[in-house]
Amino acid sequence: MRITILGSGTCVPSLKRSACSMLLRVKDNLLLFDSGPGTIRRLLEAGVHIHDINYIFYSHFHPDHTGELASFLFATKYPPVYQRRGPFTIVAARGFTRFYRGLKTAYGEWIELAPGLLRIIELDNQGADHITCGEFDVDTLPVEHIDSSIAYRITSPDGASIVYSGDTDFCPNLITISKGVDVLVCECALPDSSKVSGHLTPSLVGKIASEAGVKKLVMTHFYPECDNVDIRGECQKFYSGPIVLAEDLQEIEVCVERGIHRPEI
Repeated sequence: MRITILGSGTCVPSLKRSACSMLLRVKDNLLLFDSGPGTIRRLLEAGVHIHDINYIFYSHFHPDHTGELASFLFATKYPPVYQRRGPFTIVAARGFTRFYRGLKTAYGEWIELAPGLLRIIELDNQGADHITCGEFDVDTLPVEHIDSSIAYRITSPDGASIVYSGDTDFCPNLITISKGVDVLVCECALPDSSKVSGHLTPSLVGKIASEAGVKKLVMTHFYPECDNVDIRGECQKFYSGPIVLAEDLQEIEVCVERGIHRPEI
């Protein structure tokens, strides 16, 4: 598996950080996690067209995570050269279908796709859930941000694993779903001195990664305040493993340890 950070920022406009989005390659599958403003351009910069995406996973429905969904759907209808040739799937918590209907109420036929082109899977946002998507497994648990917030764990056929936290505060579920994971991609919105409800700081991220036994930590979703503080140092007070501070278009290989398998969640 290989991660490409598409957006390491937030709702705050930034010249160097697009809003939240991540691409994950699992064999022949391209998985998009969230689609905040700037995602489609970052995909092109990473050499990926929107019509190559097989799955979109939404962590929750805030604009900095879903802002380019309407644009994605609109562009998908563009004929004929760039038209999508196969269906794709959107995976999200319960309530996404209602959210999608709201978008269609606003935009009408301009984002209405041909029958069979889009499949929607809604997962439990009150407890654990699991689906198998062809060659990989998806496990989810709700996390503490808003009602639709879920964290994802993706496990490839060779046992490599990644967790995508989405937005969350410190919570036991994130520790549970991250147990022994090869890579945890975790939000780290603000420095320790600027903690706000519903988001993590470097020290809290470090505590989660340490308790879960995470093999590599990727911190992302940085508000501008993080650029002026040693957030790596704050995290290292609690986590001694390798730490990556995400940047847009950064690529990260996911390496598996032999004998590591998907845990019971």
